[in-house]
Amino acid sequence: MNKKSGKIIKIVLITALIVALIVLTASLLSSQNKPQEIKYSDLSEKILNGEIAQVTYVGTNNIRILYTNSKIEAKNFPKQYDAVSYGVGRGDLTALIEKVKGLRNTLLAIKGNSDMTGVDIKTELYKQRDDGTFVYQEMVEFIPNGGKNFDVDKFLGAQVTFSNDDLNGDTSWVSMIFPIVATIVMGILLFIMFRQMAGSNGKAMNFGKNKAKLMTNVKVRFSDVAGAEEEKEELQEVVEFLKNPKKFSELGARIPKGVLLVGPPGTGKTLFAKAVAGEAGVPFFSMSGSDFVEMFVGTGAARVRDLFAEAEKNMPCIVFIDEIDAVGRQRGAGLGGGNDEREQTLNQLLVQMDGFEKNEGIIIMAATNRADVLDPALLRPGRFDRQIYVNIPDVKGREEIFKVHSRNKPLGPDVSFKVLARMTSGFSGADIENLLNEAAILAARANRRVIIMEDILEGINKVIAGPQKKSRTITETDKRITAYHEAGHAIIARVLPGCDEVQEVSIIPRGMAAGYTLTRPVNDDSHVTKNKLNDMVSMMLGGRAAEQIVIHDISTGASNDIERASGIARKMVTEWGMSEKLGNMFLGGSGEVFLGRDYSQHTAYSEAIAGQIDEEVKSIIDENYQRALQILKDNRSILDNMVKVLYEKNTIYTEEVDMLFDGKSAEDIIKSIDEKMAKREEYKKTAPTEEVSEISQYKNQFDKAVDNVKEGKDKIEENSNDKLPF
Repeated sequence: MNKKSGKIIKIVLITALIVALIVLTASLLSSQNKPQEIKYSDLSEKILNGEIAQVTYVGTNNIRILYTNSKIEAKNFPKQYDAVSYGVGRGDLTALIEKVKGLRNTLLAIKGNSDMTGVDIKTELYKQRDDGTFVYQEMVEFIPNGGKNFDVDKFLGAQVTFSNDDLNGDTSWVSMIFPIVATIVMGILLFIMFRQMAGSNGKAMNFGKNKAKLMTNVKVRFSDVAGAEEEKEELQEVVEFLKNPKKFSELGARIPKGVLLVGPPGTGKTLFAKAVAGEAGVPFFSMSGSDFVEMFVGTGAARVRDLFAEAEKNMPCIVFIDEIDAVGRQRGAGLGGGNDEREQTLNQLLVQMDGFEKNEGIIIMAATNRADVLDPALLRPGRFDRQIYVNIPDVKGREEIFKVHSRNKPLGPDVSFKVLARMTSGFSGADIENLLNEAAILAARANRRVIIMEDILEGINKVIAGPQKKSRTITETDKRITAYHEAGHAIIARVLPGCDEVQEVSIIPRGMAAGYTLTRPVNDDSHVTKNKLNDMVSMMLGGRAAEQIVIHDISTGASNDIERASGIARKMVTEWGMSEKLGNMFLGGSGEVFLGRDYSQHTAYSEAIAGQIDEEVKSIIDENYQRALQILKDNRSILDNMVKVLYEKNTIYTEEVDMLFDGKSAEDIIKSIDEKMAKREEYKKTAPTEEVSEISQYKNQFDKAVDNVKEGKDKIEENSNDKLPF
């Protein structure tokens, strides 16, 4: 949440609080001044007793009453009143008042002829009837208690009056001020909403305003990016142009208009863009490709124009579009063939990059891991005329990345970046940063103030396979199947030369796996041979083979192994030309259908060839499975001993696998593991648990400073072994 949004929310909350206080105060005051409500049946009695001076009928069923001893002035009645009665029609009230008037006139006549003291009112009323005075029977009955204890003077002194006023509702100050307050509050809220929707420049409903974030002081430098030296050299030219454009223009050179960073996720494409801006010291606009497209037609194109208009005000600058494939996909890819909002946005982007409008001094950088789906017009010279592939780092690059991401982390003396770089083949920079973070969390959980090698190894396994689930209840049958299954993988990997070195074998569940076998490559090979692929398929099927040999049954635990082995075998036949029958023919595809471009395409081979493909894939799977069966039968004693060790210790490493193949017994290996564990626990005790000494802190800072100085120069080889210290 930005400061502007926080300020708006604060204003809304304060306004709502003020309104609530006004309403509460008004309700309290109105409740204090609320008139008394009386029943209609009591109204006549109060009139006869002389308690009521005036009554009036308001609206449809509202009778307002003014008492004889009221503190309200008569001129303010009926706006102000003492009591109220509801639910009475005008006819009923009129009849009541007529009775009161008739009774009043009759009593005045009687009083004029004689003294009323001790006179029976009821009898006198009947006398008036005998004398010819017209008196209703109900008027006689109207007198309470037959006229006994009836104070005629009090009744006659009240002189009650009646009127019909067409007033609408309550006219108190509360009713007058509340609509005014409500109108003001609604106006304030509408004004705030209007300003929020309008944007910073005050234009109403400005959906075309770009959402780019502007950073003018980027802290990232090339020293913060490791493992990609060639990519740095490519981008250094962009930095030089932004710093000194005259140097290039004098030679007639044109700096690339746009730079497209292509590579797998987590390889540092966004970090490279920030590093260029930081090195050049220029403003940096960053925006995601999905931020351009909205539900309103024309919004994306308007945002592109607004983005470049802002960039022109800050030239020279860098405009970075992350995940550009969200807006830059190939046009005409829709099944309907019509134009859509995304294509309009792409058209505007193409024009802004290299159209009639010249945007000199604006470098467009973009990142994607799907360059194959981008529109060709976007990749032509003059737009993204330089593509830089940011690949997964090699072993040397991973070692440098470990050093970068461990700068602010206290490491134990047993940590070897060379060993870790070998163990993390295929890891991206983001993966390495994540595993070091996991290692730091594990060290903190153990109350250590430094990260030791064991923490990082557990972090690697956690990233690859997930956390250990030691508390899961495992039946004896599952444990036996898992132990032989993983031992089968490990033995095949140890015997076949094309397989990578076994790093760890465990029967402790991790993630979705009941057990796991981890291997690490000796080096990062770019090419994989046919023999190596066959060895890999055999290793993947080694777990199923071990189940068949020992348990004489097979389980569902090999489903993922079979899936991966079948995938490799099919690629060997269809894509890599490694089939003896089909030869060097490409029979595969891109692996996915891009609708609109590939919808109308058909397979490039006949059904007969499809049948041969299936036969060749099955042949590769069957041959390598038979190899796995034979290897495990030849090494049955090693298989059983490995299972015994796994039953006792749950996890073994490279050293234990080598000892098994050297002929060591299971008891000797278990004893060796116990000794190693004792040394490990002793080492843990020596690791700082409270605080790192000042000398150690200064030493770490000095070592990091030396590494920074040596960057780009020859590095002194560290005195570390490739084996783990325990």
